[in-house]
Amino acid sequence: MSSAGKVRISLIVKAGMTVLLLSGLVVAVWAGGASERTPVSEEAARIFDGQSGTIEIAGGTAHIPVVERAARQITTANPAVRVTVAGGGTGVGIESVGRGQVDIGSTGRAPTQAEIERYDLHPFRFALDGVTAIVHPSSPVRDLSTQELAAVFSGRIRDWSELGGEAGSIHVFTRDEGSATQSVFVSEALGGTSISAAANVVPSNGAMKAAVSRDPAAIGYVGIGYVDSEVRALSLEGVEPTQENAVDGRYPVVRGLYFNTSGEPSALVESFYRYLETEEGAELIRAAGYIPTGGR
Repeated sequence: MSSAGKVRISLIVKAGMTVLLLSGLVVAVWAGGASERTPVSEEAARIFDGQSGTIEIAGGTAHIPVVERAARQITTANPAVRVTVAGGGTGVGIESVGRGQVDIGSTGRAPTQAEIERYDLHPFRFALDGVTAIVHPSSPVRDLSTQELAAVFSGRIRDWSELGGEAGSIHVFTRDEGSATQSVFVSEALGGTSISAAANVVPSNGAMKAAVSRDPAAIGYVGIGYVDSEVRALSLEGVEPTQENAVDGRYPVVRGLYFNTSGEPSALVESFYRYLETEEGAELIRAAGYIPTGGR
């Protein structure tokens, strides 16, 4: 990846965790020492018994909450196993694992056939996630149609008064072109309509939530797992964007969350996958707001 001379590095040390901030990109490293706060997981202890090494993960930002939770359990059960996770988006995940820079490239969509062939990718789908438009909690707007969303994000509708809100400019936020969150939102929520080049671009789901939560005139979009009291999720065509509605097909803006290796997964990565497939792993996925799929 980038050398220290090319990025701004900050170092934060907490109990059991070192966090590196690389030019706004969060890289979290778990290396044990959290046992005083995290009960030892019998499942993780069993699966990772006798193993050691590091699993480096980078890519889609929707995956980070799941990896954080799993890493705490794994490194508490076996401090000889270290897990690191960085964001950057789906494109970064594909490129990083394809070039051998990380063990796992995380993506918010299935890799394309061309990507699979180019990098010998082996995908592992561990969860489903819906993607929803979000606004500031103070906004009176509750529901939009696909046509209205497309008009807003393309720049054809520019004032909240046209949508039943108070008069004032709409501040549109979007993700970069390499984001799978953006890709599924454009194709499924906007009907393929392109997002205006004037929209504000943010680098991650977390950054999107933060931006919208601070701006009463904002609209953006995130994975449903990121929705909390800081933002309001908008219903689409009268359907509330819940994971339950996403699973049963009522809410259409849905994508899979994948981990990908270049070539067959290593023994340590296979153990990581097996842990996510346990009931304990499934609970960690649910706690992050996603729907576990049981792996491949």
